Amino acid sequence: MNTYDNLIAWQACHKLVLSVYFATAKWPTDERYGLVAQARRAAFSSAANLAEGSAKRSYRDFRRYIDNALASLAELRYIIRLANELELLEAKEGDLLEAVRDEAGKVTWGLYRHVSKQVGQ
Repeated sequence: MNTYDNLIAWQACHKLVLSVYFATAKWPTDERYGLVAQARRAAFSSAANLAEGSAKRSYRDFRRYIDNALASLAELRYIIRLANELELLEAKEGDLLEAVRDEAGKVTWGLYRHVSKQVGQ
């Protein structure tokens, strides 16, 4: 297995974590334990699952962690949509955050497909 920081998918997810942390820092304090915490947790989970999964000894186990990362990215997609509709994000910032999330999703899906081939499915 690769070390996680060499994975393009992890690099994209890490960039997403940083972007989410910076964006949510400007959200209202009454959302600190609501959307702020949930958005940060989902973004962090995407990168953390890739890091943890890359340390597993089998591709099958790694694939399960990548699947969890993809689920967190899907959750974050909804949170960004909701934040846009609640006007917690300026339009340009929302578009940028969605673009970073989409890129992380694309490369993570690519990693999932690659690992699935190693598993034989």
